[in-house]
Amino acid sequence: MEYTSGTSSWRKAVLRVGRAFNPLPGHRRSGWTLGVPLIAATAGLLFTVSATTSQGTTLREDNSVRLDQLVGKKEAEVGTYVRDVNQLRADIDALAGAQAGGDGPLSAERTRGEGYLSDAGLTAMHGPGLTVRMDDAPPGGNGLSTGATQDDLVVHQQDVQAVVNALWAGGAEAMTIMGVRVVTTTAVQCVGNTLLLEGRRYSPEFVISAIGDPAKMQASLDAALGVQAFRDAVRAYGLGYSVTRETDIVAPAYQGSVLLRHASVPR
Repeated sequence: MEYTSGTSSWRKAVLRVGRAFNPLPGHRRSGWTLGVPLIAATAGLLFTVSATTSQGTTLREDNSVRLDQLVGKKEAEVGTYVRDVNQLRADIDALAGAQAGGDGPLSAERTRGEGYLSDAGLTAMHGPGLTVRMDDAPPGGNGLSTGATQDDLVVHQQDVQAVVNALWAGGAEAMTIMGVRVVTTTAVQCVGNTLLLEGRRYSPEFVISAIGDPAKMQASLDAALGVQAFRDAVRAYGLGYSVTRETDIVAPAYQGSVLLRHASVPR
């Protein structure tokens, strides 16, 4: 069977490719012919490593998005648990009240325990004090034009903690953050630019109210180094900060768990 001239050209091309990978004696391979197999092998290795690492997920997925989804899921679970706890507490109080009526020692112990409820933050309080408001810089403000980064324009966990510590140091008798009662076991945590408090998220502006002597707490705020640093950022980047004297702040009873999971002896 004879091939046409077009087929002859095809055969010549095949021979040229064959010589590129299997050169005749005395012929040296070019850098390109040596590089092609190496590049192909490297690409195959990278594809294999990527597939193994991703395990079916997107490698470039934003971690902050996944964290936000996880926090949202846990927040929903906390809401369910809070409803269950409130119902159980109501049942326990009803049973304890019925039993204490005919038991003198039990009634005496309940009376003694109720004396500690106020110090533990488990009863509602009200009185004069201060309200501190902290907010991110407004969108389109002058912060970015002054060379600030995005982190400079938001309220951070340490900023809120500095205000809380200063208010306690100034003699605060009771405190709330976003209307939630703060006790000794309350942890101030931030997720992105939101505040995570007792399993729920709150967005700025953050409102902190404390019952106590307004003058003493104001002096403590002014003297706290962490608060001074935040006020410097307020002036530089346009964040929000204000302190207001209140005649009657209401602090509801703490509704969270009072069980301690970890403790250490001070040295």
